[in-house]
Amino acid sequence: MSGITIALSKGRIFEETLPLLAAAGIVPAEDPEKSRKLIIGTNRADVRVVIVRASDVPTYVQYGAADLGIAGKDVLLEHGGAGLYQPLDLNIAKCRMCVAVPAGFDYAAAVRSGARLRIATKYISVAREHFAAKGVHVDLIKLYGSMELAPLAGLAEAIVDLVSSGSTLKANNLVEVEEIMSISSRLVVNQAALKMKRELLQPVIAAIEGAIK
Repeated sequence: MSGITIALSKGRIFEETLPLLAAAGIVPAEDPEKSRKLIIGTNRADVRVVIVRASDVPTYVQYGAADLGIAGKDVLLEHGGAGLYQPLDLNIAKCRMCVAVPAGFDYAAAVRSGARLRIATKYISVAREHFAAKGVHVDLIKLYGSMELAPLAGLAEAIVDLVSSGSTLKANNLVEVEEIMSISSRLVVNQAALKMKRELLQPVIAAIEGAIK
């Protein structure tokens, strides 16, 4: 396809991306929350949006099934970012990646004593790197959802997860003990597309950059 394909995920990222796309003169024809379509046209005949899982955005862009995509830094770190150009931090869908434990669990003492901690997370690579840098011994348990349940059910002593308001942690009697990094969404571009479709992509990237500023 000679036009541009943009990979987006539903929910917060899609909503917060709309004003940035509008600044580039791109308006999706339908709301993916209301439509069952996975490929959505836009007001421009040469631009379409594909709706994929957040964790699949980098893969679609890496392999050229999409020219551009918008993905959280958390997803990009876990993916490894191979073959992707990441020109812009969009400053949207902001949150932070944290270590959280049940209220009353003395995390600092456990770390000091050299105890081996079981950590439940979706973000295995980020967690591994974080604890290795601190010299903390951990067993990482990969989960795909509801991290908060792991300590409550006795599966793990701590979790590594994304936190925005902290209300889910509070509701499950968990407390944040360490911030690993702040997270926001990035624009990712397929490197080959950037060369082959430069005259199509460059104005869109420039307009999005202008909208952030």
